[in-house]
Amino acid sequence: MRILDRYILKSVLTLFLQCLFTFLFLYIIIDVFSHLDEILKQKASLDMLGNYYLAYLPIIFVQVSPIACLLSVLYTFGALNRNNELIAMRSSGLNIFQITKTVIIFGLIVSACVFWVNDRFVPSSMSLTEKIKEQMESGTKRAKEKEREAITNLSVYGLKNRLFFVNKFSLATNTMERIIILEHDEKQNITKKIVANKGVYKDGLWTFYQCITYHFDENVQMKEEPRYLEEEVMDIPETPYDFLHQMLHPDFMTISQLKDYIWRLSKSGATTVIRNLKVDLYQRFASPTTSIIIILLGIPFSMMMKKRATGMSSVGLSIMVGFLYYVLNAVSIALGKAGILIPALAASLSHILALISAIYFIETLP
Repeated sequence: MRILDRYILKSVLTLFLQCLFTFLFLYIIIDVFSHLDEILKQKASLDMLGNYYLAYLPIIFVQVSPIACLLSVLYTFGALNRNNELIAMRSSGLNIFQITKTVIIFGLIVSACVFWVNDRFVPSSMSLTEKIKEQMESGTKRAKEKEREAITNLSVYGLKNRLFFVNKFSLATNTMERIIILEHDEKQNITKKIVANKGVYKDGLWTFYQCITYHFDENVQMKEEPRYLEEEVMDIPETPYDFLHQMLHPDFMTISQLKDYIWRLSKSGATTVIRNLKVDLYQRFASPTTSIIIILLGIPFSMMMKKRATGMSSVGLSIMVGFLYYVLNAVSIALGKAGILIPALAASLSHILALISAIYFIETLP
């Protein structure tokens, strides 16, 4: 590695780590003080709080890494510009890529780390933090009220290789609404589909209303005419609390689990849920690229800084660019889940536009 590359990398890496640890510290401090009244009310122990925030570290790392990358790049190249070092590099015959290639490689490494942490650690971290929250809230009025809330778009793997999709589920009344149940064989081929308008749990039994049952052969073709019953007692061993504790959430799944979940759910006909899950899946692949893309966006801005504006310009530009980038991403995700954009495009649109913009700005540098 050239001396110049080591010089730039040392500056970017040092600033990145400083920003990362500063953001981690501030994130935890702000969160503690914003929930201090609840912490004191629940009398949460120091061990429980320590475990909670320790489990939260991978989530914070994924969220703050892109901003730390942007801020470190803006400040590094802004300082080089202020000290006329960029002019000296360009005068010696180095082009923009030769000057910034070390930072670009650094961004690719950070993106790879974010992808790995996001897939391997974040799902389990989110699950663990939710469990710790429930422990802290157990026995309180808030926890009881949470149990009474209706859950929408509930999807659960049940016994006998069944997949349940419930539009609305209420623990207060032990009632499910607009239900689809898929039964599969050992090869995961659908053998039976049950559609019901309503299901009520009473005296240890589930009773479904306006129920239609379809039977399928090994080629997933209907074997007989669908059977309709106004009321039917179903052989379902799961209780309402079993559904509550087994419900799946995309945030708690790895990429492979989410792919398998979408494949299983695709047989239910729940197009809206499947579309939303596909957006979440493609976003798992697209979101880690934020670090490298935001570095590419920061390079032209940092090289256009005025000499005396390095410090505050770094902060201001990092906030502005990061804000616009995340707003565009949020809008494209919303359009995807609304069905206006296809899932793959919705998850990657903001990244594609940001990458094109970054390349354009770099090409227009003098």
